[in-house]
Amino acid sequence: MKELGEKIVSYWGNRAEGYSEYNREELAGDKWQDWITEIKKQLPKKEKSEIRILDIGTGPGFFAILLAQEGYQVTAIDCTAEMLAEAQANAGALAAQITWKLMDAQKLEFADESFDLVLSRNLTWVLEEPETAYAEWYRVLKPEGIMLNFDANWYRYLYDEEMRKGYEADRAATEANQVRDEYINTDIDAMEEIAKNVPLSRKLRPEWDREVLQHIGFSDIDIDTDIWKHLWTEDEKVNFASTPMFRIAAMR
Repeated sequence: MKELGEKIVSYWGNRAEGYSEYNREELAGDKWQDWITEIKKQLPKKEKSEIRILDIGTGPGFFAILLAQEGYQVTAIDCTAEMLAEAQANAGALAAQITWKLMDAQKLEFADESFDLVLSRNLTWVLEEPETAYAEWYRVLKPEGIMLNFDANWYRYLYDEEMRKGYEADRAATEANQVRDEYINTDIDAMEEIAKNVPLSRKLRPEWDREVLQHIGFSDIDIDTDIWKHLWTEDEKVNFASTPMFRIAAMR
């Protein structure tokens, strides 16, 4: 029987190709400009060559590629070799400008105070030890460095009946609006089994995150629960209406 961590790595490794296709569509669309604008708001006011950025759970490389295009020094990590391979392929010539590492987001292999910005998207919800991860992210940030996390209450519908109704309404809405259902090409059974065994599926976020981040020592914690309205495509808004994305920005 596989341990939970092995199941998580296996799931995302198997999903790498399909997830990569989704990221390529994002890079080819027009929302990437809004994403990079949002990220740049959090960067320190100094030369690009002096700014070090850590993309945690890079997946197929969306953030790493956007930031490398802008001329920033980016280190991108992921727990699966398959995702990193897809990311490097997606980056093309930019791949040589990005440092890629196979690494656990909950056990970073970097020195203290190494980065000006650490950022992540759709990762914390699936971690076995999210508090440990946040503490590690705090550790590797430079003083006054920023942690930027985009996430949502993914799979909370497993424990919340109202969210279950919302999830089912979203599935019906994709059909009614002739929008591709982003859940169809995933192994829903496998993902739900993982979601049942990670802690954040049961938590109400981002309230949980604020409390944990304060305890760790982060300051100036700014949470935007409407960021999805600005960053999501119209198709994403249909797919995930009941699970809106939030943005957390916190200073070390």
